[in-house]
Amino acid sequence: MSTPVDLLYAMLCIPSPSGAEDELARFLEKTMNDLGLTARRDEAGNVIGDIGTGNGPVVMLLSHLDTVDRPLPARREPDRLAGRGAVDAKGPLAAMICAAAARPSFPGTIRVVGAVEEERLSRGGEHLARTLPAPDALLVGEPSGWSRVVLGYKGKIDVGYRVTRPATHSTNPDAKATEAAVAFWHGLLDALGSERDHGAFGLPAATLRGMHGDAVEARLDIDCRIPVGFDAASFADRLHACANGGEVTVVRHVPAVRSGRSDPVVRAVSAAIRRCGGEPRPTLKTGTSDLNTVAPHWTMPMAAYGPGDGSLDHGDDEHITIEEFLKGVDVLTATLDELAAAL
Repeated sequence: MSTPVDLLYAMLCIPSPSGAEDELARFLEKTMNDLGLTARRDEAGNVIGDIGTGNGPVVMLLSHLDTVDRPLPARREPDRLAGRGAVDAKGPLAAMICAAAARPSFPGTIRVVGAVEEERLSRGGEHLARTLPAPDALLVGEPSGWSRVVLGYKGKIDVGYRVTRPATHSTNPDAKATEAAVAFWHGLLDALGSERDHGAFGLPAATLRGMHGDAVEARLDIDCRIPVGFDAASFADRLHACANGGEVTVVRHVPAVRSGRSDPVVRAVSAAIRRCGGEPRPTLKTGTSDLNTVAPHWTMPMAAYGPGDGSLDHGDDEHITIEEFLKGVDVLTATLDELAAAL
């Protein structure tokens, strides 16, 4: 690709919903090799590209290939690029590739990774954490805005609930399956505690993503967001206690993660933002990312950063301004310089 903007636009033109990232992975494997990285794909389908002298610390720049399965055609306009993934997270990934390619003499290894299925169960991130040695520093590519650095993300517990009841007349006073499911939902909210807020990093919250059923069988799909230190085992016990004879399944538990402001990666990104004319603003996110996925397996300095307005994630107007994207490339390039000196 001749310019960073050309690269991102080409990526936006390749649909890559979770589970269908292969075409984009093959494209990026070739592109990274053309840009001077040594690129390959692993058994999970992740694309991995290395660059640098090889003698020194390993800095991993980890973002994801996949998007939500809501098609949005790519559009190139004079001042912005639109399309699915422009913000989450092809913009951050393209910026990471360009920054790494600009630093072939990095004193160590810059390892750029585009992971699969982050929008589902983070299969790609889990595979990386199980099969690769921990890097010396980790920066996850997610939209933060070019002048923000993300210190942490809330955790997540996905809960499934299924209940059946004998078929009977609607006037029978025994609880029907739908009524048992409603009671379980309220029991789950009670188990989270009286203070719940999706917008507060330190408080839990829950979303009823799906409900299906009738008087005989009912199912719920619930997304719980949890703060640092949340007692997931005790929470699961309380859910089983209020199951009303139904079946409770904890589909996935991802702990919350948070770095401090003195973390070397946080400091490197902050210094880079200043070098590029911005005032760094540390931020905490109430969603999740692959930072949550790898943190239980790897302990090293870590943070998240990427150009783009996170409020546009998954939306019908997902886009990134060209100015914002290029600022992100500059900040990431300067971050690599800061890490080269610090590590």
